[in-house]
Amino acid sequence: MQIRRLVPDDAPAYRALMLEAYERHPDAFTSTATERAALPLSWWETRLDASPQAAQIVLGAFDGDRLAGAAGLLFETREKSRHKASLFGMYVAPSSRHAGFGRQLVLAALAQAAARDGVKLVQLTVTQGNAAAQALYAQCGFASFGVEPFAVAVGGVFLGKIHMWRSLNPPA
Repeated sequence: MQIRRLVPDDAPAYRALMLEAYERHPDAFTSTATERAALPLSWWETRLDASPQAAQIVLGAFDGDRLAGAAGLLFETREKSRHKASLFGMYVAPSSRHAGFGRQLVLAALAQAAARDGVKLVQLTVTQGNAAAQALYAQCGFASFGVEPFAVAVGGVFLGKIHMWRSLNPPA
């Protein structure tokens, strides 16, 4: 397993992986497969901006040369909230699950956030009822702080999102 930051050249593999994610788990993501499939490859390349202070980065987990998982970090840019980053788009392909890819992606994202000057915490949302994802985040030190009811509508059903956060400062 190798974890590394994705760059624009990785856009086709990243796009394919995420379209699979949106299709397989529509309740886990705010975007739909149809919405994202309509975006040009240039949108995916822009998301993988390789500049050191990019507003967002995406990490990839590789099983050999195959992209098996991904997780993104969005860094707040407004003055009053630039101490926060948000974990987004976490997905591991079914063939690579239960092998530590998810945990390594989350830990690598936390390390990237901690390395960014001024970032003090990482937050995320997880769909209510996704016990496996919530447990993974809890094992990585995230704590829930609330539930957003009716956060997403999937097939006429409204689902809540659990908000979680983790400090990047070591405990005193």
